[in-house]
Amino acid sequence: MSVSTTQYRGRFAPSPTGPLHMGSLIAALASYLDARSNNGSWLLRIDDIDPPREAPGATDSILASLAQHGLYWDNDIIFQSHNTHRYAAALQHLRGLADGTAVFACVCSRAAMGPGGVCCGTCREQPPAGDRPHALRIAVPASQLIRCEDALQGPQCWELGHIAADFVLRRKDGLWAYQLAAAVDDTENGITHVVRGSDLLDSTPRQLFLQALLGKTAPQYCHLPVIVNSNGQKLSKQNHAAPLDNTNAVRNLRVALQFLGQLPPPASLTAVDALLHFATQAWQLARVPAQLARPAAEVGWPG
Repeated sequence: MSVSTTQYRGRFAPSPTGPLHMGSLIAALASYLDARSNNGSWLLRIDDIDPPREAPGATDSILASLAQHGLYWDNDIIFQSHNTHRYAAALQHLRGLADGTAVFACVCSRAAMGPGGVCCGTCREQPPAGDRPHALRIAVPASQLIRCEDALQGPQCWELGHIAADFVLRRKDGLWAYQLAAAVDDTENGITHVVRGSDLLDSTPRQLFLQALLGKTAPQYCHLPVIVNSNGQKLSKQNHAAPLDNTNAVRNLRVALQFLGQLPPPASLTAVDALLHFATQAWQLARVPAQLARPAAEVGWPG
């Protein structure tokens, strides 16, 4: 994405649920190259707001993999766990909107929710009695449309009132929901461009909705194809994707660049720094396939 060279501010935001894999590297590399090719800054945010899912040592593993692949970030690392005061302030703002009914407590289980996560009980109209564990949800108007121009996937339009009618801001266990945390942190950290996998495309309308309600300027979004195995499953920690072999960083980067449709670096470039310099100079977002997914087999990666 070509922008003013003094304005670009990108980020990579992994969750510390395990080591990086090829899918993670593709997202990290694309966001890094898009930032560096625009003379922008590239931040690293660790999305550590879900302790039950975090793996011991995962953050250190992620940092080591990024460093071995030459993907060095600017400024201090941002930890979402340090930003809970921001989320509380945003929640307070949302609660103060209109007549105060936009945010409501919900005691319903997932099994009791209707299509699109709509609350099927009386939680919207009547606050649950007592101190029962409850999630905090935001009521999305039934007619709410969210539009954006994705830098790779093109024009997008979501009927948010149907696909995510009452999405969660804070969970029943008291933990902050990803949608609120990401929406707040991207704007509070001045992120202008979000380059990430298409598996997060359906998160975009919820984040845009919240950013608008909070009176914040939303970043520009770009959703990359995700790499999938022979069964069409996204390479992920949940699907037991193999962790990156940090001793084979040059090969890993070449595979990621091929997946992203970029010009192949000359065979003579056998050092990470030289390869990344070439890739930054040659980066063209227009060469990235405008698909939601690509098979690992297309780039010779074991899926």
